[in-house]
Amino acid sequence: MKPSHFLMAFLLGISACKREAPPHEEEHAHEQETGKHAHGEDEDETVVHIDPEMLRDLRVTTAPVQQRPGGEGVTVLGELGVNEDAYAEVASPIPARVLALRATPGQQVKKGQPLVELQSPELGKARAALQSAEARANAARQAAERKRTLGAERIVAQKDVQAADAEAATAEAELAAARSGLHALGVDAQEAAGARGTAGFTLRSPVDGTVIERHAVMGQMADPSQSLFHVGDLSRLWLTVHAFERDAVRIQSGASARITFAAIPGKDFTAKVGFVGQRVDPASRTIPVRLELDNPDGVLRPGMSASAFIPLGEKGATVTTVPAAALQRLENGWFAFLPKGEGAFERRQVGRGRTLGGDVEVLSGLAPGEQVVVDGAFLLRAEVEKSRGGGEHHEH
Repeated sequence: MKPSHFLMAFLLGISACKREAPPHEEEHAHEQETGKHAHGEDEDETVVHIDPEMLRDLRVTTAPVQQRPGGEGVTVLGELGVNEDAYAEVASPIPARVLALRATPGQQVKKGQPLVELQSPELGKARAALQSAEARANAARQAAERKRTLGAERIVAQKDVQAADAEAATAEAELAAARSGLHALGVDAQEAAGARGTAGFTLRSPVDGTVIERHAVMGQMADPSQSLFHVGDLSRLWLTVHAFERDAVRIQSGASARITFAAIPGKDFTAKVGFVGQRVDPASRTIPVRLELDNPDGVLRPGMSASAFIPLGEKGATVTTVPAAALQRLENGWFAFLPKGEGAFERRQVGRGRTLGGDVEVLSGLAPGEQVVVDGAFLLRAEVEKSRGGGEHHEH
């Protein structure tokens, strides 16, 4: 080979080496930039930022992550009712006309407080009869006493004394009958001893509580079969549910149940099993179960529909739960949103477990006591999907 050929081959080798080295360095630099970019995207995706003006238009509510009795349980539906141990339906004991109303719906009343004033001709007659009987009895007693005094002085015959005593005894019997007739009308002793000879009387509340309903109307005729007022203590209510017999026989009296109401989303209530029925309904094969829950704030109303999760058997472990609306599905799993300051929400992936009534079991990702977004979580998910879509479009 000629010397010129060796020189040309040497120069071509050096040139090739120089062309091969830069791609390795560029690839390494590209990996570093890609890693930095990816790390930046993770940080951005972890926190969702909402514009303050948009946040004012969103209805965002939060609820704490809760720990509740776990183990096997049953979810049943029911309707909230009054505490029948502190409830009364007040009706007139006799046909009467409504003269005046002394209580309004929603009013707090004490035991013995007037509810309505009524007038009954039948009561007026009974009171008049009692008044006449008392007058005759008083006269007969005084006459008999005078006869006995005169008989002791031998001014009158003994048979006249005996006749006076017999007349007094008859008058006393008539008085007792008049009193019994008045009491038979159902008017209490205080009202019976009130305005003598008049037809008016007052119905009073038999319990402390709230006037739940009022059916009395001025001027109407009240019948004993018609309730004029419903009065009850609403600070403690009863929820009656119906469980299938296979589940009801395993419900323990005193067990703690978790209650949710469709009218109050995102909030749970705790109730105690107060009574498990002793008879199976042959049509539905269910047994009624009474749950008792406190209502100190008065937010609950009789007639509300509810869902109850009741543990079965002995007490077991606890589970972590959040309201079902707090968990939102994204393409790579279930997520919850945690408030992190004005307009900022942390998006955290969680492990989703069983559905427990209106709640969902959380297997991982959240701790009891942490606050999660309930109302507004769906809109936050939409904001995440919107931002992802925008990023993908930009990359294209």
